[in-house]
Amino acid sequence: MAEAVLDIKQWGNNLGVRLPAAIAREAHLRVDQRVRISVESGQVVITPMNDAPLTLAQRLALFDPIRHGGEAMATGQALGAERW
Repeated sequence: MAEAVLDIKQWGNNLGVRLPAAIAREAHLRVDQRVRISVESGQVVITPMNDAPLTLAQRLALFDPIRHGGEAMATGQALGAERW
């Protein structure tokens, strides 16, 4: 089991900790991987997120026209000041 004692540093308005390579390797973490950070019973827990790319059906299921402002479809008519 890899273990390290680290110092928390200021990073802009946030706090940061650099993970040693041995810790990252043992936890199967890599650069640019998304993780969820939570606090459970006073312990900071870092959990890797699922890296599987979303299918088209999954992406479409997440689409919310109200939140995303709807979708402008080509109508053959100018929508603004553009000229065709």
